[in-house]
Amino acid sequence: MKSRIIAMALFMATAASVAFYPAYQSAGTLIKPALDPVTIDLPPLDPQTGERPRVEVVFVLDTTGSMGGLIQAAKEKIWSIATTMASAQPAPDIHMGLVAYRDRGDAYVTRVVDLSDDLDSVYATLMDFQANGGGDGPESVNQALSDAVHKISWSQESQAYRVVFLVGDAPPHMDYQDDIKYPETLAAATARGIMVNTIQCGHNSPAKQEWERIASLGHGRYFQVDQAGGAVAIATPFDGDLARLSEKLDDTRLYYGTAEEKEKQRLKLDATDKLHAGSSVESRARRAAFNVSTGGESNFLGDGELVDDVASGRVDLSSIDRDTLPEPMQAMAPAEREALITETAARRNELRQQVKDLAQKRSAYLEKKVEEIGGARDSLDHKIYSAVKEQAGKLGLHYEADAPDF
Repeated sequence: MKSRIIAMALFMATAASVAFYPAYQSAGTLIKPALDPVTIDLPPLDPQTGERPRVEVVFVLDTTGSMGGLIQAAKEKIWSIATTMASAQPAPDIHMGLVAYRDRGDAYVTRVVDLSDDLDSVYATLMDFQANGGGDGPESVNQALSDAVHKISWSQESQAYRVVFLVGDAPPHMDYQDDIKYPETLAAATARGIMVNTIQCGHNSPAKQEWERIASLGHGRYFQVDQAGGAVAIATPFDGDLARLSEKLDDTRLYYGTAEEKEKQRLKLDATDKLHAGSSVESRARRAAFNVSTGGESNFLGDGELVDDVASGRVDLSSIDRDTLPEPMQAMAPAEREALITETAARRNELRQQVKDLAQKRSAYLEKKVEEIGGARDSLDHKIYSAVKEQAGKLGLHYEADAPDF
C-alpha cells in the first residue's frame, strides 16, 4: 500500500504546467462561387458493424464583447451538453471542436480547436475565451464557417453525425471581397454530410435574416435565445461531493508509452488540473457525470492508460517494456507492479460507482427543480438537445429523454 501511494504521488506530480489544444488565426481565401446545395441524405445505422456511432459537433462561437453572458454559459454547460449527447442508444463516441471568431482588426479573426474526444483539453481552451472586441455590427461569420468546414478534421465515416452550431448575435460581413461567402461554404458542408444549425443571441433583425438563411442552406435549424443564452444552470446539494470524487477518480490514471506519447498524456493531465483549479463546482460535477457515462469513457481515460489496459486484459503487464512504464513503476519488482494495478483498479471501480450513484440523485433533483420553474424549452441547452435528438435520429441514435440534463 505504501508503494502504491508513493508511486501515485510521484507520477501525478509530473503534471505541472497548464496546456491546451493549439489555436491559430486564419485568413480568408478567394475561390469560385459554389453550386446550389443539395439535400443531405444521412445513411441509417448499420447494426451489423458492431461499432459505436460517432458524434462530431463543432461550436462556432462569436467571442466579441457583447457575447460575455453566452460564453460564460457555454463554459458552465458544455459538460451537460456532452452528457446529453452521450445518452443516446447505442451510446456514441463524442468528439467536440471549437471555432472562436471576432472580426478583422480585433485580436484575432478565428481561433480553431480541432475535433477531439479529449474534451478536457477542449474545455481548457474554452476557459481562456473571453468576450472582447467587435462593437461595429457585422462580424467575420463567413471566415468562421469556412474554417469550421475546411480546417476541422471531420471524419469520413458514413455513420458519423457531423454538425455545426453557429452561435452569435451579429450578421456576417458580406462586403469583404476576399471572403468565402457562406453559401459556398454551406454547399461544401452539405457535400461532406455536415449539418449547420444557427443559434441567434438577442433580437438583431439583420442577424435573424442571415441566421435563418444559413440554417436553411445548411439543412439545419434556426433558434433564438436571449443575449446571455438563457442557459439553465441549477446548483444541487450533490455538486461538491461529485467534484471531489471526480478529482479522486482522475488521480487513479496511470499512463505509459513512448516519450512522445507521454508528452501528449502530460498535456491531458495539465488540462485536467486546469479545469479542477479554475472551473466552477457545478461544472466539475457535470463533468463527473459525463466521465462515468459510456460516451465519456474516452475523455476520462485518454490514450495509453495503464490500469484500464491491464485490468481489461487487452495488455499483459509483464510484456510492457520497462522504459515505457510510469517512471516510479520502473524500479518496482513485477509483483509490486501487479499489486499497484490491482489496487488502483479496485479503487477506481469504487469511485466510479459512488459518482454514478450521486449523479443519479443529482439528475432526479434537477428534474424536479426544472419542473418547478415550468420547464426550460427556451434555454440554450434545450434548443441544442432538440436539434441533436431530431438530426442524430437519422443515424439511428435514439434519445429517450424529453429534456437535457442540466
